[in-house]
Amino acid sequence: MNRIDDAVQLFENGYVCSQAVFAAFSTDFGVSKDDALKIGACFGSGMRKGEVCGACTGALMALGLKYGDEKSKSNEVCEAFLDEFKRVNGSFICRDLLECDISTEEGVAFAREHNLFKELCPKMVESAAEIVEKLI
Repeated sequence: MNRIDDAVQLFENGYVCSQAVFAAFSTDFGVSKDDALKIGACFGSGMRKGEVCGACTGALMALGLKYGDEKSKSNEVCEAFLDEFKRVNGSFICRDLLECDISTEEGVAFAREHNLFKELCPKMVESAAEIVEKLI
């Protein structure tokens, strides 16, 4: 299984978006999958506030493992990742992607009612993993 499929499968198996993307790449850079799942746990759903998409924060953690020793390179890949994710998906902000604010009960209900966590979020995980693949 490749890392993109691994990320999507992790998400579909119940891990949050940030965990799924980060864990799919972590072992390549010396962090165990178990540790990556722990580290990524609090970044899903835009840090539970609908902010930066958790798939993006997971991707940025993976890119940080690869390029974090060199500040100018890590800044470059961070900007490249976010620019590409926004170009492909229209935004990198969770509430904009979902078109609801999941930091509220009403937003979560809307997302569930419209199957966003099962239909849109896996696409964001896949997109983030695809972009990381290109950048590493």
